[in-house]
Amino acid sequence: MVDEVLAALDLKVGGRYVDCTVGEGGHSLAILEASSEVRVLGIDLDAEARQVAKRRLGGYGDDALVVGGNFADVGTIADENGFTAADGVLFDLGLSSLQIDTDKRGFSFRREARLDMRFDPGQTTTAHELVNEYPEDLLADVISRLGEEPGARRIARAVVRSRPIETTTGLADVIARAAGRAGRRRIHPATRTFQAIRMAVNSELENLHRGLGQAIQVLGSAGRLVVISYHSLEDRLVKTALRREASSCVCPPRTPVCVCGHSATVRLVHRKVIKPTDREVAENPRSRSAKLRTAERI
Repeated sequence: MVDEVLAALDLKVGGRYVDCTVGEGGHSLAILEASSEVRVLGIDLDAEARQVAKRRLGGYGDDALVVGGNFADVGTIADENGFTAADGVLFDLGLSSLQIDTDKRGFSFRREARLDMRFDPGQTTTAHELVNEYPEDLLADVISRLGEEPGARRIARAVVRSRPIETTTGLADVIARAAGRAGRRRIHPATRTFQAIRMAVNSELENLHRGLGQAIQVLGSAGRLVVISYHSLEDRLVKTALRREASSCVCPPRTPVCVCGHSATVRLVHRKVIKPTDREVAENPRSRSAKLRTAERI
């Protein structure tokens, strides 16, 4: 969705842009190529991805700065690197091809690897710990809440009975057996559970909530916030946060007089979510579930 991202950011000559999920540098490179005299600050927890991005953006010198960090701290990171009052902030919440296709990272149930799933290899909690140490009730809650998996309790029970589970393919096999006939669906039966475990390991929703609030504060007047999400929990969080920040009052509906003291900080640029075209999906099947939302700082 590169063209849609560039249009949503409404690039300005000499603008400053923060790519909160720089990954391998694709969106940052597109921004630098599309407008003159722009500067980009790329943030990512993943050290391997940052190295790729630095090589890819190296020709832009000081106009392309790539740093390590969690986008939950985008306010502090932007301030430390001179990117306050930014003209645009971008979040692309999908996994990168590097993460999915690198066996040792343990993100994919289609590749055998030790259970890991950390964006930041320096953090302590791994998928192995969650899968093998969480109590059954807590594991079922994670799978149900973050994976929206209807068979969460059955899967959690099977996981606990099969411990220890060491590899991604081993976990996928346990899930598939637990799903049984109910697992005959359009997506692989392990998809939602792997999503839930990854999100729990990396505290993804909590970090996104913090990051969105800080990103709005990082923007200068008329700066654009652009967010691409890939599943319903993320998109719901983004939609709710942006609608709240676009409202002049957030009091409960039955409150007779406004007492919240809230004032709008953004306006919604697109009332409806933007999705990839059929051509984009054909070229990149992983983009099929992408949803783009945009808001502009008032």
